[in-house]
Amino acid sequence: QVQLVESGGGLVQPGGSLRLSCATSGFIFSDYTMGWYRQAPGKQRELVARISFRGTTNYADFVKGRFIISRSNAKNTVYLQMNSLKAEDTAVYYCNALRFGAYWGQGTQVTVSS
Repeated sequence: QVQLVESGGGLVQPGGSLRLSCATSGFIFSDYTMGWYRQAPGKQRELVARISFRGTTNYADFVKGRFIISRSNAKNTVYLQMNSLKAEDTAVYYCNALRFGAYWGQGTQVTVSS
């Protein structure tokens, strides 16, 4: 059974940091491109960052220089280090695994507010 479980979300002040984790099981993690997406209220889900099975990374322009995606194939886990957070980063953040098909986690809420 495929599982993607996000953790690490919460409430943080503007300028603060959070580290999201996505622990996975039920598929060959090292074969998959892993990504983080987010969805704010009233908006479509959008790509934040992705990392290929080879470790190649891509970022949305709105997070470049602030967020870092990484993966541990030994732990079957993908991470998103989020720095210099802004109010507009408030959203539910979803983990995604992509190869021939896609798997999704349930999401973790990130709220940036003073």
